[in-house]
Amino acid sequence: MELPQILQQSEGKTLEFKRDLSSPQAFLRTVVAFANTAGGRILIGIENGTRYISGITDPLAEEERIASLISDSVSPMLLPDIEILRHRSRNVISIRIYPSSSRPHYLGDDPVSGAYVRVGSTNRRADTELLGEMRRHVLGESLDASPMPNLNSEDIDFRVASELFAEYRNLTHKDLNVLRICTQYQGRTVPTIGGMILFGRGRLTHFPDAWIQAGRFAGTDKSQIVDQAEFQMPPIDAIEAAFAFVERHMASGLEIDRLRHTPRWLLPPVAVREALVNALAHTDYSQRGSPIRVAIFADRLEVENPGLLPFGLTIDDLPRGV
Repeated sequence: MELPQILQQSEGKTLEFKRDLSSPQAFLRTVVAFANTAGGRILIGIENGTRYISGITDPLAEEERIASLISDSVSPMLLPDIEILRHRSRNVISIRIYPSSSRPHYLGDDPVSGAYVRVGSTNRRADTELLGEMRRHVLGESLDASPMPNLNSEDIDFRVASELFAEYRNLTHKDLNVLRICTQYQGRTVPTIGGMILFGRGRLTHFPDAWIQAGRFAGTDKSQIVDQAEFQMPPIDAIEAAFAFVERHMASGLEIDRLRHTPRWLLPPVAVREALVNALAHTDYSQRGSPIRVAIFADRLEVENPGLLPFGLTIDDLPRGV
């Protein structure tokens, strides 16, 4: 991509402009954050706000300095693409960082305090939970499949699991391992985190936020609540209960033909179900302090889960009667 095309883009998750390297630590934090997240490009020699190309006086020397900075400061070793871009009479250095298969990367000798991730156009220090998630991602593992070594297979409620699978198959105890509801750990069969969240006995003891709280509010904010409910049953049943709660409170329109009318939701039921399923599936269960929340207002439905931004369905943004 040519430099004029790059300058038309906004700084953000994968792009950053810097006038010079007067602040090498800030530069290195961005390098690490890009490597730990989605990759990105850093351009040296461009004013941050105005996009004015100030250029680099001695690009070859600066290129060598950048390579040494990254090599000496970042662990594990990172190999960026560094090139000199010439625009008219000025030189700009481009540092391209790719998402790393060796993540997490960090500065110095401390993999905890020296690791960063990219959030929007900012660099944020990664906490221990996020570091663990990065390591699992590199290994092709997931939090859901991680064992819970202090428990045993009896902590899975086989009756609940069997009833939920009954429509599709006759569940056997052997299937628990195949479906990763359980796994092997040091010669024992133990539940996985995902298995405990879905079918665990006393699962709320281990995951106290794995439930759904629903509320119907009178206006467009939470100042006046009309109805509320808590669904602490297994998550699949909780989705059905939360869906019924929304169905009961969400006003419907009417589709009128020549002789009769048909009730229609103002929000598509499939979209509501998708929001609920996604909230449960993508919740960060390693975080504590808040359950999944469903809020029905006069003009919208909001579904919020720990670790992710709220998902909103706005009535005014959708065709009436759809």
